[in-house]
Formats: sequence, C-alpha cells, structure tokens
Amino acid sequence: MTVRRALPIFALALALAGCSSIFDGGRHREAAPEEYHPPRTILEAYDANHDGTVTRAEMEAGLKADFAKADTNHDGRLDENEVRAVNLARWTADSSTASPLVDWNHDGFVDFKEFAATAHSLFDQMDTDGDGKLSPQELRPRPPAGRAPGGERGQRGGRGSGGGDDAPEGGGDPDGD
Repeated sequence: MTVRRALPIFALALALAGCSSIFDGGRHREAAPEEYHPPRTILEAYDANHDGTVTRAEMEAGLKADFAKADTNHDGRLDENEVRAVNLARWTADSSTASPLVDWNHDGFVDFKEFAATAHSLFDQMDTDGDGKLSPQELRPRPPAGRAPGGERGQRGGRGSGGGDDAPEGGGDPDGD
C-alpha cells in the first residue's frame, strides 16, 4: 500500500478513534462539567453577620470596602492598572462568575457606581419581594414542582418565585410554557 493511499485511511482511523472516546455503547458520554458557581455567590460574600440573609446595607458596606481596597492610590476612582488588578483577581478567584469592571462612561476611570453596577443589578433582580434584603429562599430559589432546575437566577415576583407551595397543582409550568 502506498503512503498516498494509507494517509486517508489513517486519518479516518484517527477520527473514528476520537469518536469512540465520545460515545459509549451508542450513548453519548458527557464530559465532566467544570465547576460552576452561580452569580448569587457574588452577593453571598456580603453576608457580614453570616445569618443567611444579605441586606442592601451589608452589600453596600462590602462593596465600599472592596472598592477602597482596590483603590490603591486612594483617589476615589480606579485607574487602568487598578481595574486590571481587580479583573485579574476576579478571574483567578472564580472565572465562572467573574464580572469584569468596565468604564461604562468612558472617562478613563471606574468609579464606585461602575464598580458596584453588577452587584446592584443582581441584588435588584434577586430581591423578588422588594424588601431590600435577600432571604435564603431568594438566594437559593427552588424550581417549581415538575420543572427541572434551569439555572440559579432568581425570578421576578409572582408565581414560582420561591418554587414552594405557590407552584400550580400538577407541577405545571407557572408561565404556561
């Protein structure tokens, strides 16, 4: 057999060998998922008194402390080097929930409002009852009966926000989907 004829056969054999590592007995094997930390972990870090509830005041105090720590030259804003350091630390600590700092108003710096934007937005989204605190149920919502967990995001008010006793009978979809 010539090398010219053997090369396509060898390539086909390699491709099939690769497929055999993906499939097992006709069933697809999932690769082990990377560890995932839901976005709520960003806010859980601000539970200063460790009671399982994160208040807006606890979050604000934690954000201000984090901002002050990041503001190494103490000028009340984060320059390019300070932003780079924060983003690298966030990515290194937990790439699955890393929320990079962005200079949204393009003034060359990240101010406190820009620094805290992700946490504020996430808090507002998860505070389904609007009481200014995230209860353990809001931080770790259960899916409605009969619905597989689709993620860790809190749902906005109404039916299914806690996934408990207010789920519709028969385990149906509260949104009618």
